[in-house]
Amino acid sequence: MADNTCSSEYCNGGWAEVLTHMSPYGYANFGIAFGLGLSVVGAAWGIWLTGSSLVGAAVKAPRIRSKNLISVIFCEATAIYGVIMAIILANKVKKPDESTFYLDDNWDWNGFYYAGYGMFSSGLSVGLTNIASGVSVGIAGSSCAIGDAQDASLFVKILIVEIFASALGIFGIIVGIIQSNACTFPIAALE
Repeated sequence: MADNTCSSEYCNGGWAEVLTHMSPYGYANFGIAFGLGLSVVGAAWGIWLTGSSLVGAAVKAPRIRSKNLISVIFCEATAIYGVIMAIILANKVKKPDESTFYLDDNWDWNGFYYAGYGMFSSGLSVGLTNIASGVSVGIAGSSCAIGDAQDASLFVKILIVEIFASALGIFGIIVGIIQSNACTFPIAALE
């Protein structure tokens, strides 16, 4: 039986070691990527849900085509919230003043890791909230298109529900901004 255990100094003991030894810059950039990527997934999912119903219901009632595009715009707003948060987070990532391989012993390690973890959690919060918002807006927009095709008086009533579903994304970006507010990367060693 062959032993597949790595004996090199470059091996790790598993995912726990990989995650605990990852750079705070890596966590910050993953937070930016998750915030933007998951927001776009939420927008695409919502557009898929509402767009397919809109096209199908427009066969029966062509008058609903243009006014029900507001549902697609609400879905797209969730992707825009992710872009806004990605810009905010990307502007917080700063490189150290000195370009060295190792940082000084008196470096603010606590602040360094706090910034990385905070930006990761902020981006993940915004991304997951925007998936929920995009799906909610998509389902409400789908119902709006189908309901409007049946009875034109239902459009405004269902649109209000859709606005509240879109507000979930706004709440997510507010929470993300609050989470990332204190996240600043130290750029120099402590005095």
